[in-house]
Amino acid sequence: MDAKPPDLSAGSPAAGLGRRDRAKAQNREIILAGARQVFAELGYAAATVRDIIRATPLASGTFYNYFKSKEEVYLALRDQQALAIRPRLRQARLAAANAEAFVADSFRVFFRFVVENERASRRAGMDSPEALAGFTELRQDVVWAMAQGVLPAGNADLLSAALAGLALELAEQVKAGAGVEQTVAFATALVLGGLGALPKS
Repeated sequence: MDAKPPDLSAGSPAAGLGRRDRAKAQNREIILAGARQVFAELGYAAATVRDIIRATPLASGTFYNYFKSKEEVYLALRDQQALAIRPRLRQARLAAANAEAFVADSFRVFFRFVVENERASRRAGMDSPEALAGFTELRQDVVWAMAQGVLPAGNADLLSAALAGLALELAEQVKAGAGVEQTVAFATALVLGGLGALPKS
């Protein structure tokens, strides 16, 4: 497995850094790219630090300059994923014209992202700064939607927590093979209509 060097163009994390800092950023990105590939091919549980190192052109000592363990690499990847999904979720929520679109499009974007990244992911706590920032954005968007009349007025904290918890739990079903649209429909019906609105099948 050969990892490609990361893109160091203007939009990349290493752009605008000095030579030494650019090399450090590049090495970190090489390790993360190798880990992403290894986790996708072997799964998190079976992958080892040695597998990750072999997927890069770097020496094992270089790996340990950046990460202490496979878990640390995974957490860094998880933060990258949180950064990647947050703008998509915000765009979907802020474009919603009604409650159904707000709820359904949020779930749809999240579940599709889970499918795209399923092989490299595993269940983990959502207490990283990036994940917590995502929850804060969800609450802000719920408050905004209530103020605009997109969502009915209510307890924004409880609704945000319910939406996040439902999304995370149902994401495990999506990873296990449940269809994205079927899961979106189920979650949306449950949020908007309660148990009586759920499909009978």
